[in-house]
Amino acid sequence: MTSDKIIIAIDGHSSCGKSTMAKALAQALNYTYIDTGAMYRAVTLFSLQENLWQGDILDADALCCKLPSLSISFERTEDGELHTFLNGKDVEKEIRTMEVSGHVSPVSTLGFVREAMVAQQQAMGQQKGIVMDGRDIGTTVFPQAELKVFVTARPEVRAMRRYKELQEKGDKTSFETVLANLTERDRIDSTRAISPLAKAVDARILDNSTLSIEEQNQLLLSWANEVIAQQKV
Repeated sequence: MTSDKIIIAIDGHSSCGKSTMAKALAQALNYTYIDTGAMYRAVTLFSLQENLWQGDILDADALCCKLPSLSISFERTEDGELHTFLNGKDVEKEIRTMEVSGHVSPVSTLGFVREAMVAQQQAMGQQKGIVMDGRDIGTTVFPQAELKVFVTARPEVRAMRRYKELQEKGDKTSFETVLANLTERDRIDSTRAISPLAKAVDARILDNSTLSIEEQNQLLLSWANEVIAQQKV
């Protein structure tokens, strides 16, 4: 009997709320949610903790040597949320800082980093029944995913969302700084040589510039149920 469980790949620009919608969809379907962006953020945090940066220049050779000692996992904490753990320590808060945001794109462009992370991600999806979000899930990690979604929104809308999120956490970074960081990340993500951010040819576009969280969640769930139903035929 063929399983009706599918792989759902959600890609798109930064600060589109991909993680929020992916979590909600996974919960609604009783699927496993995997935040691949958190994995690259964890590697970036590790590089900062290991003092592998000289200004804006990363010592990639040193990171390559140290990468085998790095362990990333996802564990559900007492509050019921899935947190990112780096070498056994909960780093969910640390990986969301502007310092990490400002360094993550150069780290994620490194071939050896992407190779290591993609291998882990593909292993996580072997049993299907997963919702995975990131930049290249539908194009590189799971090109065979049954449902691919590309999420986008206007840059100023995404920057305002990120700005408000940081304000709530006590981070006083200005809106202009957030917008500049977001614009630069878009440029790097879309032009990198290895697995650039791109819409898969068979992905459905979800522009949530004017959608409420409830509206986008309902749309995603309807798409997922449609594809799952097709698997049962």
